[in-house]
Amino acid sequence: MERVEQYRGYIKQLLTEYASYKSLNKTIERQLVCDTQNDHYQIVNMGWEGHRRIYGCTIHIDIKDGKIWIQHNMTELDIAQELVRLGVPKEDIVLGLHSPFMRQFTEYAVS
Repeated sequence: MERVEQYRGYIKQLLTEYASYKSLNKTIERQLVCDTQNDHYQIVNMGWEGHRRIYGCTIHIDIKDGKIWIQHNMTELDIAQELVRLGVPKEDIVLGLHSPFMRQFTEYAVS
């Protein structure tokens, strides 16, 4: 359980830093969403560009069965590498954004 708490802290640290970067479009708000009870973490962008609604998840990370699952990443940030830099072993990181078949070809956990 201590390891999962540590992982929660790492994820919140990375996403808080990313959420602090302001969008070039001043009408777009970037929100950090943390559900620590169910271990879901997201960065969501929302706002308006003229008459067009902007809404979407930029980053989505879960913790499942003691492993960090990177579910979605639409940024240039290499989340997996940042987690490794913080001390998370590669075997505890799953690139959920890749198909189960493709995960075997990465240096990270399959599931």
